[in-house]
Amino acid sequence: MSEYKKNSLSLLGAIGLGTGVMISAGIFALLGQIAALAGTWFPIIFIVGGVVTGFSAYSYVKMSNEYPSAGGIGMFLAKAYGQGTVTAAAAMLMAVSMVINQSLVARTFGTYTLQIFNIDETTYLVPALAVGLLLFAFLINISGNSFIQTFTSIVSLLKILGLVVFAMGGLWAAGFSITPAESSGGTEDATIASMIAAVALAILSFKGFTTITNSGSEIVNPNRNIGRAIVASISISLFVYLLVAWGVFSNLPLNEIIAAQEYSLAEAAKPAFGNYGVWFTVAIAIIATVSGIIASVFAVSRMLAMLTDMKLIPHKHFGMPGRIQKHTLVYTIVLAMVLAVVFDLSRIASVGAILYLVMDMIVHWGVFKRLRGKVKANPAIVMTAFILDGIVLTAFVWVKLMNDWLIVAVSIVFIIVIFIGEYVFLKNRNSDEDEGHAH
Repeated sequence: MSEYKKNSLSLLGAIGLGTGVMISAGIFALLGQIAALAGTWFPIIFIVGGVVTGFSAYSYVKMSNEYPSAGGIGMFLAKAYGQGTVTAAAAMLMAVSMVINQSLVARTFGTYTLQIFNIDETTYLVPALAVGLLLFAFLINISGNSFIQTFTSIVSLLKILGLVVFAMGGLWAAGFSITPAESSGGTEDATIASMIAAVALAILSFKGFTTITNSGSEIVNPNRNIGRAIVASISISLFVYLLVAWGVFSNLPLNEIIAAQEYSLAEAAKPAFGNYGVWFTVAIAIIATVSGIIASVFAVSRMLAMLTDMKLIPHKHFGMPGRIQKHTLVYTIVLAMVLAVVFDLSRIASVGAILYLVMDMIVHWGVFKRLRGKVKANPAIVMTAFILDGIVLTAFVWVKLMNDWLIVAVSIVFIIVIFIGEYVFLKNRNSDEDEGHAH
């Protein structure tokens, strides 16, 4: 596969990609939504999300050690289920959930950028800025691997340092107290179901580790370094999330965090840094969302190109020149743009969480049933990951059915369309191949 250069991603570069995707959406787009579901427990939800993600990551690390591949999850699924409908549909669920994540991050970029100008975030400017950022990410991605890993590594470091400064400033302003700020609203009550549902969004904020598996065959010494990069990026992200969550929590009353859901970090910066805090936070948000989009687009286009090479998804050139990966890059960006224009932040995140958890369960089941011996996986850990995903998904769907059933409906439609579409495509492909052999 000449498109994928072996040893073109260092261990640090892989960690940069992972944290690049994670720390963008996770803390900026989802913190307020997690607070709305979990009430005063919301900082703890990140720990629970990190633990569930740790169990999940185990399957991916074991698979990556055995099958390092630029197709990542697409290749893992093929090893577990063969090159059929389940593999193709589950891989597409992963790809679509990552594209949803890109549109979520792009809209976050729009909402934070508008904070500088005191413009109401309900204007058309949010989707316009989102589309502009996605276009920028497309241009960067055309420029190649070494530039992307250098860019995302430097930007990831800047963003992590910026968030740590922000969190420490917030904690300092609150006298390093981790007790919640005084609240004037009665929003503390959260049910067990809504707290478990909040874990679904926290998991979404960690799922960037799968970006590393999608670059598997390109990482230096992949059998050792993929696992290391995954563990390191989850650990770094958890540390940053916790610091920031407590920084926000000790400065902003819960009802204000929820009211400023889509830009709660900018609001929380005011007590410690005044108006400069808003500028500072918006600057970090811009850096974080830009690097997150670039790393995520890089990973999704890779995965779609691999699925195309495996003849698992339909591919049309539409007259475009160049390699397949360039084409999949265009499809990725166009779909993300459409989603960014059509959906608001909380709804995009919810659909992404549902699709991702379904795909994740399919991966764990495949490892448990078919590959645990081959990849030397402990079946108890794999099954625990599967069950935890199931509990979180059930609670999340239940809570959404109660307050926004349309999201569940849209997610189910996405899943059904993807499975039926893949089944029809593969059936037609196989009958065409049979005819070809007959001639």
